[in-house]
Amino acid sequence: MVKENYFTLILGKWNTKTLVSAAVGAALFGVLMVYGSIPVFTNTQLTSAMIVPVVVGGLFGSLPAFITLLLGNVLADLIGGWGFWFDWSIGNGVLGLFIGTLPLYGAKIGEGIFKVRHAVIYAVVAIVGNAVAFGIVTPILTSVFYASDLEITFLQAFASGISNTAVLVALGIPILILLSRRFAKRSNLTEEA
Repeated sequence: MVKENYFTLILGKWNTKTLVSAAVGAALFGVLMVYGSIPVFTNTQLTSAMIVPVVVGGLFGSLPAFITLLLGNVLADLIGGWGFWFDWSIGNGVLGLFIGTLPLYGAKIGEGIFKVRHAVIYAVVAIVGNAVAFGIVTPILTSVFYASDLEITFLQAFASGISNTAVLVALGIPILILLSRRFAKRSNLTEEA
């Protein structure tokens, strides 16, 4: 196996497959945000769309996951007729950056490598990523872009962070395990202890 530097792991490997996956992921994210969600708070949903960054980030890296969620959220705003909320779109993109860091701590889903330690780190990264994306980035951008009251934004961010983390951990870890097993069978690779 060729050792990759951190910069390459964050940027991902860009080719036709990555571009198509990011585009399809963005479309799927947008549709699932609108039609695959259960409301939990004002303009905040428990959404199945959070499985998209797990797959895109796990297979392609941080930057593809960032682009997928950023464009997917813009698409969801367009489909849902909610207006454009770029603060939340960028916040979702930042969450994608965090979720896509799997290769940085040794999880190589495309090579069939995802162990218990990777699942634990992934869960912590999902919590921290939600805290940064919706507890810091989104409120700051709400203030800058819209100069609105931050009280409701913080409440929405809190509800969104909890619901996103629930989906990312409860569904994301099993999906990552299944994907890594699928790729391990395909490549017959094993990791040495």
